[in-house]
Amino acid sequence: IAQAVHMDEASYIPPSKYALIHKAVLDACDARDGVKDGVLENPTVCKFDPKVLECKGDNTTACLIASQVEAARKIYSPAINSRTNEEIFPGLEPGSELGWANLGGPRPFGIGEDHFKYVVFKDPNWDFRTLNFDKDVALAEKVDHGTINALDANLRPFFGRGGKLIQYHGWADQQIAPLSSVHYYNSVITALGDSARDSYRLFMVLGMGHCGGGDGTDDFDMVHALEEWIEQGKLPERIIASRVKNGRVERTRPLCPYPQVSSYKGAGNTDAAVNFVCRGQ
Repeated sequence: IAQAVHMDEASYIPPSKYALIHKAVLDACDARDGVKDGVLENPTVCKFDPKVLECKGDNTTACLIASQVEAARKIYSPAINSRTNEEIFPGLEPGSELGWANLGGPRPFGIGEDHFKYVVFKDPNWDFRTLNFDKDVALAEKVDHGTINALDANLRPFFGRGGKLIQYHGWADQQIAPLSSVHYYNSVITALGDSARDSYRLFMVLGMGHCGGGDGTDDFDMVHALEEWIEQGKLPERIIASRVKNGRVERTRPLCPYPQVSSYKGAGNTDAAVNFVCRGQ
């Protein structure tokens, strides 16, 4: 992403255009989940192409020039190793646009730049613009040797001792791509089978940014759900989340264990969790 938005000055998308792109995403996909509420329940089904915003004439705050359209496409797209064609890491999801300054601002690689400077290359003068996805990511994984990248799918020893795991991730996360959690969850289910769901649940939070924030329901208690699971054997089938603004609860929604999604029953207040059920996609 860092390279995509800083290939040159023309490809840079200024923060003044984030709201423009975000509105276009909502116009295209907000109602797909049955409720027009300013957030996407499952952004992976949103087929949004930023080309709809391409300028027909001069570059203004109301459109994107061609190089900015391409930069936006790359932000949404996974990083791919051009030699092996393997995915290195997923892209950000539609709905994350208001937080793009984290990876698309003046210091777009800030979340990992120091790691590459001081751990991978041991060079304080290293420039993120020189990053080579094909070889430098492989070098980083070799140096890390599983210390930070905890991606071992074999959780059987942990589950075998009665361990329970609840993982959650915001669909509008602007720093860590949400699909990274989905990919890991799927890798565990693939490795251990469906019985792993008896010990491991993933909850994807609509509209939530990195660990919180955003326009979604980002106020919830996963620890309490974990305690009930361990101490009472109560499977976390539905966790109520709230959106709180200025000390007032504006909206409640159920968080559903992946791959289920929160679905509106078709009647009642769309800001009340009681009017939603968890269903398969």
